[in-house]
Amino acid sequence: MTALPPPRPLSMIRDFHLADWFTLSNAICGVGALFSVMTYLQRQQVLHVYFAGALVLLALIFDVLDGRIARWRQKSSAMGRELDSLADVISFGVAPAVLAYGCGMQGMYDRIVLGYFVACGVSRLARYNVTAEALAEGGDKVKYFEGTPIPTSILLVLMLVIAAACGALGDQLWFGVLKIMGHDLHPLVLVYAVSGSLMISRIRIPKL
Repeated sequence: MTALPPPRPLSMIRDFHLADWFTLSNAICGVGALFSVMTYLQRQQVLHVYFAGALVLLALIFDVLDGRIARWRQKSSAMGRELDSLADVISFGVAPAVLAYGCGMQGMYDRIVLGYFVACGVSRLARYNVTAEALAEGGDKVKYFEGTPIPTSILLVLMLVIAAACGALGDQLWFGVLKIMGHDLHPLVLVYAVSGSLMISRIRIPKL
């Protein structure tokens, strides 16, 4: 029986492709956005909301580049696909939801909606991973998305950055707050419910 060779030091890191490093940069930007929101909650300096928004935008740039680099170098892997999904959950699912919370959507119903939004994003990515081969129809590239891609949450982040610039944070959030059975609901959070629902819908969007 032939003995297996010992694993190389840092073998997982050595196996990463160039595109994978861009994917990890996406995840790092998402984590940075979370830190910025937490700093805003501590210091109440609106500059940190802008930092969070800028980091999510930078994550989107890395997300676009990793796919293009993978196609350019013709190197992709199952590891890269999983990395991409995990990074997207952080940057375009958790970070936008936490940013909404930091900007004032902190009522019980708000939290339920934001949790729903993240769950939809996770479900959307899981569905894509298990159906990508079928959606490619025998080719090497998916021809369309089912449901809106999770990076479309950048529009929600942009909305909150504009709200911050207008001073519409906390008690000044657009559309105010409703009291339902003793708990708060900020109507603005419903855009997250719509975004999440579109992600898990069956609408087809051509992939560029």
